[in-house]
Amino acid sequence: MGRGKIVIRRIDNSTSRQVTFSKRRNGLLKKARELSILCDAEVGLIIFSSTAKLYDYSSSSMKSVIERYNKAKEEHHQLLNPASEVKFWQREAATLRQQLQFLQECHRQLMGEELSGLGVKDLQNLERQLEMSLKGVRTKKDQILTDEIKELNQKGAIIHEENIELYKKMALISKENAELHKKAYGASEGNEATSSGVPFTISNGYESHPPIHLQLSQPQPQQQPQAKPPSQAQNRKIPAKGMELGY
Repeated sequence: MGRGKIVIRRIDNSTSRQVTFSKRRNGLLKKARELSILCDAEVGLIIFSSTAKLYDYSSSSMKSVIERYNKAKEEHHQLLNPASEVKFWQREAATLRQQLQFLQECHRQLMGEELSGLGVKDLQNLERQLEMSLKGVRTKKDQILTDEIKELNQKGAIIHEENIELYKKMALISKENAELHKKAYGASEGNEATSSGVPFTISNGYESHPPIHLQLSQPQPQQQPQAKPPSQAQNRKIPAKGMELGY
């Protein structure tokens, strides 16, 4: 069965009324806290019990909440009345004008101007403010320079590592080139030594004495001898050979 609907009216029994007040007060305070956290709202809650006991909750400060409430309420009433609205904006303009004048005066004093009306204490306060400002500027400058130096050191370390890797690669490439050069020129030198330095040897296979060494040399031009007429003895031998060959 569902829960029955509760009639909203004053509870006559004092004990029940006190119990209900305690429960609902805690629930209300819990909801106000959750609303301020979840919605980033400035919440102020004030509760007086039937016995004149105070219970309150404020997300920031109860005084600031009440001042903000009074100011907003006053502005709301002034906006409803045109004459009051004009006076309100006139007061706001005068306040802003005074703030601007004060800021301009402080700026001129910080720049070292219009110091004639200042006493010793005012000058000491101004000096303290300048020292604090200068200290803040120097701290910020040192921080920026430190960050830049750190970043440059990191970049330098990375470049150094890259240079080491490149040096290793160059050394490996040089080693490979040396090996290739050694193989290429070593083979060609071996071929030259085989073709020019080692002499040809011929052996007849029947004698035990050392073989005959032959070397290639350029051919010398020779004069062709003039043909002589065959002698009578040669003429006589030619028919003999022809007869032996079967001519």
